Amino acid sequence: MLSRYEPDRFEAEWRRRWQEADLFRTVEEPSRPKFYALDFFPYPSGAGLSVGHLRNYIPTDVLARAKRMQGFNVLHPMGWDAFGLPAENEAIAKGRHPAPMVREYAATYKRQQNLVGISYDWSREINSSDPSYYKWTQYIFLILYKRGLAYRGEYAANWCPQCLTVLANEEVEGGLCWRCGTPVVKKALPQWFFKITDYADRLLDDLELIDWPEGIKMMQRNWIGRSVGAEFDWAVVAQEQSNGDVRSLAGDLKFRVFTTRIDTVFGATFCVLAPEHPLVEAITAPHRLEEVRAVRERAERASEQDRLAEGREKVGAFTGAYALNEFTGEQVPIFVADYVLMGYGTGAIMAVPAHDERDFEFAQKYGLEIRRVVGSAVGAEDELPYVASEGVMLAPEDWVGVPCEEAKERLYQILEERGLGGRKVNYRLRDWLISRQRYWGAPIPIVHCEKCGMVPVPEEDLPVLLPEVDRYQPTGTGESPLAAIPEFVNTNCQQCGGPARRETDTMGGFACSSWYFLRFCDPHNDREPFSKEKVEYWMPVDCYVGGAEHAVMHLLYARFWTKVLHDEGLVSFVEPFSVLRNQGMVLAPTPYRKPREGEVLRVGEEGILISREEAEELPPDQVFYKWEKMSKSKGNVVTPDEAVEKYGADALRVYELFEAPFEQAIQWSEERVQGAIRFLHRVFRVLAEIQPRYRPNWRDEIGAADSSADRDLRRATHAAIAKVREDIDRFAFNTAIAALMEFTNTLTEATAKGEVSEATLSEAAETLILLLSPFAPHSADEVWQAYGKEGFTLEQPFPEVEESCLEAESVTIVVQVNGKVRDSLVVKPGTAQSELESLALSSEKVKRALDGKQVVRVVVVPDKLLNVVAK
Repeated sequence: MLSRYEPDRFEAEWRRRWQEADLFRTVEEPSRPKFYALDFFPYPSGAGLSVGHLRNYIPTDVLARAKRMQGFNVLHPMGWDAFGLPAENEAIAKGRHPAPMVREYAATYKRQQNLVGISYDWSREINSSDPSYYKWTQYIFLILYKRGLAYRGEYAANWCPQCLTVLANEEVEGGLCWRCGTPVVKKALPQWFFKITDYADRLLDDLELIDWPEGIKMMQRNWIGRSVGAEFDWAVVAQEQSNGDVRSLAGDLKFRVFTTRIDTVFGATFCVLAPEHPLVEAITAPHRLEEVRAVRERAERASEQDRLAEGREKVGAFTGAYALNEFTGEQVPIFVADYVLMGYGTGAIMAVPAHDERDFEFAQKYGLEIRRVVGSAVGAEDELPYVASEGVMLAPEDWVGVPCEEAKERLYQILEERGLGGRKVNYRLRDWLISRQRYWGAPIPIVHCEKCGMVPVPEEDLPVLLPEVDRYQPTGTGESPLAAIPEFVNTNCQQCGGPARRETDTMGGFACSSWYFLRFCDPHNDREPFSKEKVEYWMPVDCYVGGAEHAVMHLLYARFWTKVLHDEGLVSFVEPFSVLRNQGMVLAPTPYRKPREGEVLRVGEEGILISREEAEELPPDQVFYKWEKMSKSKGNVVTPDEAVEKYGADALRVYELFEAPFEQAIQWSEERVQGAIRFLHRVFRVLAEIQPRYRPNWRDEIGAADSSADRDLRRATHAAIAKVREDIDRFAFNTAIAALMEFTNTLTEATAKGEVSEATLSEAAETLILLLSPFAPHSADEVWQAYGKEGFTLEQPFPEVEESCLEAESVTIVVQVNGKVRDSLVVKPGTAQSELESLALSSEKVKRALDGKQVVRVVVVPDKLLNVVAK
C-alpha cells in the first residue's frame, strides 16, 4: 500500500467507484432512526464555487457521513435556488438567457462538490426554476391567498434603480440593494404581500423550540420587534399664522401615537409625524409647506434602515400646528422628521426628549424644551437622556415617587376611562413584499378580470408557465417584462369566462426557498408538493447549515411558510429546522494600491483594488493587502479545482475542518494546507507500517492482549473514538481532527516500540481508518482496500466506545498542606478517602509540613487532589 498521501494516485478513482455504486443514495430502512442534514439552497449565479463555499459543505458532509456510519437513514440532498435576482442579474451581465446559464452553472457547482467528495444524493436534485418545482410554489401561494395571507395593495416600495425591481425591507442593507449595492429609492406601485405579521407572536414564541445560535434568534426577535405599550389620540388644536400668531382650529383633526413609555407622557414637549403621514398636508401651515415637503422628499430618497441608523443626524421641520397633551393641558408643536417611520407603530410619536435618545438629539438640534419627569430616584440628577425603564416619577407633583411600572398601569386606566386609547402590542415586522417586476421568477397564479376582480388560477391549471422569450431585461417602468407579452397576459377569467389579464409580477426568489426542504423529502411527486407520509418521516431538518446573512430573510420566511402549512394540515410540525449552524467565512489576501496624488476614494475605501498581476508589477511600498471574503469582484478567489489539483481533495477537507472552530472565519493559507498534507502523510506511513501485521480477526484475540502497553494503546484508541464522536455532534471539527492527530502520534510511537500485540495494533489501525472516513473519505477507502477489505468505509459501522478501556490503571493525586503542594500519590482510580488520608498523613514530606500543627480536616477531590487543612 501507499506510505504517503498521493492523491493523484487514488482520489479520482474512488469518486468514480462511489458514483458507479450509487453510494450516496438515500436509504429509508424502517428499523433505523433518521437524520436529515441540509445545506442552504445555493444560488447558481456564478461560474463556479470558491473554497470559501466549501466551509459550508464539507462540515455538513462530515456529519452526514458519520451519521450514516452510526446506523442512521441519512437524507443529504442538494439543489439550486435558481429563480430570482442573483441569477437574472448574472445573466444580464453575461448577455445570456438565465435558463441555460443556470443549468450550466449548476452543473459546474455539482462537479466541484463531487470533486471534494461531498456525499449528496443527486437522485433528489431539484431546481426552483423547473416547472415541476415552481408548480408547487404557485400551489402554496394559492394556499396563502385562500387563507387571506396573500394580498395586493398600493405601496411606496423600495426600488433598486440598477436591478429595476422592488425589494423587501429585509433586502435593503444600509440603504443599498442587498444584491448590487445600489442606493435604494421609494416608488409607489401595486405590490403583492404575504401577511407574515399575522404570525409575529408565533414566530417569536417558537424560537424557544429550536437549537439555533443565540445571535440569530436575537436578530429575529429584534426584526419582529414586539413591544407592549399604549396607543392613544392627540387632537390637533391650533395652527401658526404667517404673522406668527397662533389661532385655534375647529374640527376633529387628530392623530394616534404609540409609546412603550406612557409613564413619560408628562415630559412630552412636542410631537413628530412621519413625513409620509396622511395628516401632514392637512395640518401644515401654508407658509411652512415648502420646508415640510423638502423633508418628505429627502426621506423618500432614504431607506428605512438609513433613517433609523444610530448616529445619523435627524432632519425635520415644524408644521406650524399644535397638539393638545391631555395629561398636562399644554399645546405642543408638531414636527415632521425623518426618524419617524410610517411603517412602524402609527407613524406618529409623542416626543419626550429627556427620556429618549432620538428625541433628545432632535430637541437639542431644534432648541425644543427638555423636561425631566422620571429618574432613578426622587431627587436624583441622572444624566440625560435617562432612558432606563426602571425608576420613579419625578413630576408632576402628585405623581412624585410613584414607581414607573405602577404609573404605566394607572395611565393605561386613565386612557381607557377617557376614551383616548389603551394598551396595545406593536411589531416592527412588516408584511413580506413578495412581488418582483422581473422576468426570472415564478409567475403569480392570479388573473385580473374587470367583472370578477382578482381570480386565483385553478389548481388543475398549474403551473402558470414562464414564457420562453429572447428579451427579458427589466423595463424600468415599474412593470414586469411579462406585461409586454400578449400571449402570456391575455387569457380568460376562470369564473365568468370573460377576457382577463394575467398577473405579470413574479415571486421573489425567497418564495422558492421557503419550502424546498420539504420537496427534498419527496422530489419526484407529480400529484402533490410532497407526500405527507414522507415529510412526517424526514422532517424537521435535524441540522441546517449556512451563513448568518439570511437571519431575517430566508430563515424567517421558511419558518412562516412552515407554520402556514401546519395550519393548513399539510405538516404536523411548526418549525422546519431543529438545529442551525452558521459557518465562518474563508478570507483571502486582496491587493490594493495606495491612492496617487489627486485620486479621490469613495467613503470607506483605503485604496484602489487591483489584480494580483498588477500587485506583482508595482513597488512593494505602493501595495497593501486586506483579508477579505473571497469573491469574483475582489479577484481573490481560489477555486476547488485549483486547490484539489495542487493539494488533493482530502487535504483541502482536513485543512478547512482543522483551521479554526466552525463558526469562525479563517484566512486562506497554503502553508497551513501543507500541515494537513503532513498529517495525512503520517496516517499513511503508520498504517503502511502496521499493514503487514494486521489481523482481520483481531476481535477474537483482543481479550488475551493484556500487557501494560496493550492497555495503554486501547485506552488511547477508545479515548479517540469518544472524542471524535462527541466533537462531530458538537460541530467541533477542529478538535476532532486534533484528536485524530494525537491518536496517530500515539499509534506511531506504539508501533515503533514493538511492545503491543498484533490484535491491539489491528484494532487501533482499523479504528483510525474508520474515524478518518468522514473527514478524509478518499484516503480512508484507499487504506481500507489495502488492508484487504471490500466495499467502502461509509458502509461500515462507526467505532463504538468500550467504557472499560477508558479506565486508567492508576491516577496521580496531588497532596497539599494548607493549599501548598507537598507530595503526590499514585493510586488506583476510586481509592477510598480513608485510605488516601492514611497514605497522605504517612508521607514524610507531609509530616514535615505538619510539624507542630493540628489537622483540622482533610478535603478530597476524587482521583485528583487531597488537601490537609491544619493550624
